[in-house]
Amino acid sequence: MAPQDTFFRSSDMSLTQLYIANEIGREVVSSLGEIGQVQFRDLNPDTNAFQRTFTKEIRRLDNVERQLRYFHAQMEKAGITMRPSNDFSDTLAAPLASEIDELAERSESLEQRIASLNDSYETLKKREVELAEWRWVLREAGGFFDRAHTQTEDIRQSFDNDEAPLLRDVEQHGPAGANGDTQGQQSFSELNIGFVSGVIPRDRIGAFERILWRTLRGNLYMNQSEIADPIIDPTNNEEIHKNVFVIFAHGKNILAKIRKISESLGASLYGVDENSELRRDQIHEVNTRLGDVTNVLRNTKSTLDAELSQIARSLAAWMIIVKKEKAVYDTLNKFSYDQARKTLIAEAWCPTNSLALIKSTLQDVNDRAGLSVPTIVNQIQTNKTPPTYVRTNKFTEAFQTIVNSYGIPKYSEVNPGIYTVVTFPFLFAVMFGDFGHGFLMTLTATALILFEKKLARTKLDEISSMFFYGRYIMLLMGIFSMYTGFIYNDIFSRPFTFISSQWQWPQDITAGQSVEASITEGYRFPIGLDWNWHGAENSLLFSNSMKMKMSILLGWCHMTFALTFQYINARHFKSKVDLWGNFVPSMLFFQSIFGYLSLTIIYKWTINWQETDLAPPSLLNMLIFMFLSPGTVTERLYSGQSAVQVILLLIAVCQVPIMLLLKPFWLRHEHNKSRALGYRGLGEQTHFSALDEDGDANGGYGGARDSLASDGEGVAMLAQDIDEEHEEFVFGDEMIHQVIHTIEFCLNCISHTASYLRLLWALSLAHQQLSIVLWNMTLGGSFETESPVVRVIMIVVTFYMWFVLSVIVLCVMEGTSAMLHALRLHWVEAMSKHFMGEGTPFLPFSFKTLLEEDPVD
Repeated sequence: MAPQDTFFRSSDMSLTQLYIANEIGREVVSSLGEIGQVQFRDLNPDTNAFQRTFTKEIRRLDNVERQLRYFHAQMEKAGITMRPSNDFSDTLAAPLASEIDELAERSESLEQRIASLNDSYETLKKREVELAEWRWVLREAGGFFDRAHTQTEDIRQSFDNDEAPLLRDVEQHGPAGANGDTQGQQSFSELNIGFVSGVIPRDRIGAFERILWRTLRGNLYMNQSEIADPIIDPTNNEEIHKNVFVIFAHGKNILAKIRKISESLGASLYGVDENSELRRDQIHEVNTRLGDVTNVLRNTKSTLDAELSQIARSLAAWMIIVKKEKAVYDTLNKFSYDQARKTLIAEAWCPTNSLALIKSTLQDVNDRAGLSVPTIVNQIQTNKTPPTYVRTNKFTEAFQTIVNSYGIPKYSEVNPGIYTVVTFPFLFAVMFGDFGHGFLMTLTATALILFEKKLARTKLDEISSMFFYGRYIMLLMGIFSMYTGFIYNDIFSRPFTFISSQWQWPQDITAGQSVEASITEGYRFPIGLDWNWHGAENSLLFSNSMKMKMSILLGWCHMTFALTFQYINARHFKSKVDLWGNFVPSMLFFQSIFGYLSLTIIYKWTINWQETDLAPPSLLNMLIFMFLSPGTVTERLYSGQSAVQVILLLIAVCQVPIMLLLKPFWLRHEHNKSRALGYRGLGEQTHFSALDEDGDANGGYGGARDSLASDGEGVAMLAQDIDEEHEEFVFGDEMIHQVIHTIEFCLNCISHTASYLRLLWALSLAHQQLSIVLWNMTLGGSFETESPVVRVIMIVVTFYMWFVLSVIVLCVMEGTSAMLHALRLHWVEAMSKHFMGEGTPFLPFSFKTLLEEDPVD
């Protein structure tokens, strides 16, 4: 029996082999995708995607998925909202193969209908735009012709004189008469003058005029006016401002050039009759045709919207079904097909404790299919390193993500996430410690947790989703910050005063006089920092000294705790060389120096130096001279200090060669011993496959039966699967690796301790001082105003300034900084003591994970 899965280390994994009847392969994989506890191995690594068994089905589903994306794009274009996938309670139910075929046929017919309606709509919309532009041209042409008739003599003279300019602005010439009457005037055809009329985008009119002038050398007369309403482009639904133009010129060649230039610049040309009566008939005809097109367009749009609205009710469910079906066939392509037995063969990793669930699920599939041939599940013996699977819940998932961001734990080693749940928010709180700011963070996290079901169904932006994902981390960070804020006696930079102070100030104090407080006899402040220190001139010196030593103690505790996991891993893997070659010398080295420093800090705190004649010694100088001048003590802390420090220094120095040499020589001795006894090296095993046909003792069949058949039928199989390439032992490589490890550990003991000192102390001090400055510059100064009315107004105004800045600067910005430094203390300082992060993640075939990574909505 496998041990129960815990958060302490990864789950026990088994490599299994599945024999599945070809008829129910799709149903089996779909059922396993629902439970999400199986990671399939690819048994066809040398076969490309186009040569695999189920390529045809995947291509068909790709086409269906393309059609569904087309429907979604048309819905977005029409402004129709898709029904969310959360409304479907049975979206995770595996559909039948006949339902998939029906969906493919339905999507094909719907695509044809939607495409036909869409093409008709776009064609009608384009025709509507053309008619609207033509109507504008007909409306404006009358005025153009009246102005042109008044300039007939000028035009005639200009044709005779190449030097006369013909490109004239419309505004320079008034109408022919008060009523625009053109009777008695000669027509343009009689004058042998032609014209070109149309519509052109307004932003191109300047270039249009310049090109015409330079190409035709001014031999034209042009009128143009702006269209008041923008024209909707049917291709991309953009509004385009256009101008109507009419160009008069002489000669067919010139008119042909004008038409080519106009079309090259995106102009639309429309025919206009010179006669006013015929032009009115044209306007009437255009209005009639425009009305008909508008009616047909409205009916087409309503029909298209009705079809899309009907599709929108089921589109999300269809997309989920197709996405899951594609994943099923992608997984089936990883299987091997036994031609003789007509059976699919699969190999997969799964948690050992989930085998019963997997077998019962496969039994249900067999019962529903009514097959007499059972699905066989065999466990395979292998020396391949299994993937790492740590069972999490919604509370521990975010903490495990912090660990996985640094590296995946090796299979069955201690999971750093077990202590990260507590140490991460606590170290954050040491740097962030403020009761008020922690309370605001706790309220925010509590709100996210209370409304987590509603927020989980809401599509959040990237920043909001990060806060929501880490809501339980934020909750613990807020609670721990309230605790450390209480210990620091700090709430929004103000002290708690509900507990009596142990310090007493003199009764008679003269203004400007420097006084000292005295300790109350027989009474000590029960917990945390006495609030009277906040008003003292030497409060910064006192709090700095306290937090410096507290940071060293917390760092020593954190690193010592992390280092003990080396012992737990060595015991679990039964590795004596790691126990005696790494853990024991590492622990002795670390404790001889920094464990001793931590003990001296605590011992120094226990002494009342005011009652002694000695000055309190500097522990930093003591540690420096411990290495520079062994046996020399300039400032004595306790009797026998010199001898103790020399012994501890010798112990620490002796551990360095042990860490350097013990493990490499131990491994070489074991390697030579195994060679002498005739054992193969790690890289020399013979490969056995679970797919071998031979059933002898060497090849794979044998052992107890393990199948889903209730009567004990099935094929009993036991195989070795040695797929990993193990490297041959090389003493030089192992020696270099151990030298690097030893140097890193010895140097990191110093640098990592300094990191705790720098981060925990400096960030805590920075947060406190920034909070004090913000209070004094905003709300604190308002209470000192003498006028009561002004004081109330100032309090109200500065309160909003103080609160907003507190949330943005102190909670968000300072909180983010403290969180990142807490990450660093775990990734670099703590986890490096026992954690290599060389595992491979367990990536099961799971529909839930598939839909979370690529949501439909």
